[in-house]
Amino acid sequence: MATQDPFLSVRHFVAVAQSGSFTTAALALGLTGSALSKSIVRLEARLGVKLLHRTTRRVSLTLEGEAYLASCLQATRVLEEAESSFSSGQRNPSGRVRIDLPAAFGRRHVLPLLLDLASRHPQLDLSVTFNERKVDLIEANIDLVVRIGALEDQADLVARRLGEQKLVICGAPSYLARRGAPLTPDELSRHDCIIDWRSGYRHRWLLNNGAGQTEAYDIQVRHEMGDGEAVRAAALAGLGLVQVPTWLVSEQLASGALIPVLIDQSGGEMPINVIWARSQHMQLKLRVVVDALLLAAQASGSGFRAR
Repeated sequence: MATQDPFLSVRHFVAVAQSGSFTTAALALGLTGSALSKSIVRLEARLGVKLLHRTTRRVSLTLEGEAYLASCLQATRVLEEAESSFSSGQRNPSGRVRIDLPAAFGRRHVLPLLLDLASRHPQLDLSVTFNERKVDLIEANIDLVVRIGALEDQADLVARRLGEQKLVICGAPSYLARRGAPLTPDELSRHDCIIDWRSGYRHRWLLNNGAGQTEAYDIQVRHEMGDGEAVRAAALAGLGLVQVPTWLVSEQLASGALIPVLIDQSGGEMPINVIWARSQHMQLKLRVVVDALLLAAQASGSGFRAR
């Protein structure tokens, strides 16, 4: 006797849920309405939940049915993409990848890599957003994020280290002429400081303590800006001191438009990671993007390396 396909009733459920009708689904599947109804009942019994509300006129999903349908459709997409990637021996990534990047760093160092990747893979579609805040990847329907800073330990996420950024504290000559340069980290609390408020945790700055350790020091927050480029602009306007990554202000430091302070204590580093939701199967389209980022991060002169 042939073994019953355990996923047959799942396909029956998806057909009914998407059509909203047992009659329509039964015709499409080549089944009788009675056989289709019994298949759904068996599935509900196996799961221990009610998936569908049935009336004489219409069929609708229960809350559990909506959640189960979403899981079924996601699993179907994964299987279809896996089969497509292997069909006819092809290994071409296809489909849409939703990526969220930190604003200034993402535009400067990650976006060019993604655009090059898209030009080399015509079937790869990108949805790129820029955001500094922590996001729930599943809830926000995002495939990958790049984030700068220490990570929380989350079992449902995977993170790969891309590199690190080195921090420098600096200000415009006009500000330093007016307020003087801090000579010790404790003097930062008496200066006007400008922060990137969207990072959510930067009301203290990181400095080396001379013993090879990094410590956080309280600062006097004067101005809050939306991203790194806005923070740099405020510093150039002479509004206060900033602690920013060296890649963001390298040209201004070289020209003297910004002057570094607390040089001996400066140089705290923050990790840069690419993060995605943990799953049993990593889709080819995601693997291609992650591999490209990891490869680019190893290149000499890469923006992912502290300088």
